[in-house]
Amino acid sequence: MTSFALPIPSATGSLDSYIQTVNSFPILSQQQETDLGRRLRDHDDLEAARQLIVSHLRVVVAIARGYLGYGLPQADLIQEGNIGLMKAVKRFDPERGVRLVSFAVHWIRAEMHEFILRNWRIVKIATTKAQRKLFFNLRSMKPGLNTLDSGEVKAMARQLRVKPEEVVEMETRLGGKDVALEPLSDDEDEAYAPIAYLTDADAEPGRILEHEQSARLKGEGLEQALASLDARSRRIIEARWLRERDQATLRDLAAEFGVSAERIRQIEHKAMQKMRGVIGATAA
Repeated sequence: MTSFALPIPSATGSLDSYIQTVNSFPILSQQQETDLGRRLRDHDDLEAARQLIVSHLRVVVAIARGYLGYGLPQADLIQEGNIGLMKAVKRFDPERGVRLVSFAVHWIRAEMHEFILRNWRIVKIATTKAQRKLFFNLRSMKPGLNTLDSGEVKAMARQLRVKPEEVVEMETRLGGKDVALEPLSDDEDEAYAPIAYLTDADAEPGRILEHEQSARLKGEGLEQALASLDARSRRIIEARWLRERDQATLRDLAAEFGVSAERIRQIEHKAMQKMRGVIGATAA
């Protein structure tokens, strides 16, 4: 399906004017949504897509208001939410009998969350899905700016179904202060600034070349090692160790070759020893 390039309002100008404009667009009935969804799905009708999008822009504005506490511009949040709305419209299935707004809320919030995670200083260290969920829940549930007491921590942990120490850790992140990447000109503790210990030695050109050469030699050595095996031994090694999924078991191979599982294990062990010797000689 063609990506959308539609004449829809932009929130980058006057925000009040934008909100007034999007609130003036008519709300579609379910039948209208279904008809427009079919036109978009069956004929790539961009006018149908435009009507679906503009009728739901007010929803994006409403959702964006819930994220104003992160200190990011509302217009930027709305723009990101609009991207999520477009993605939802593109994937909307008119035959499911579900209103577009119910489907679109997930996509709108997902884009706003990603925008916050890219731009809000503390969240950049909340990397896992569980940590991100805890961050957004804790941010909205925390009653004030004061540190949570032990009772509030336990209550919130029970409600969010996480460990109390996870709540404490995330609260600490929320209350953390910005740290300059590089030291100030009059800062004597240069060695303790993040720039001093964030450098990745492995990213140096010499190290990169060394790693690439090592990987190439290992790949060549593996090919030579496999070539040194007889057909049965190679089949066993490939089936047991070189598949990304559905690796064969000893019993599977025993049934294939008509021998015992113990015999397959012995052949595998002998083949691995031979391969190690070949790879070692290649790398020398």
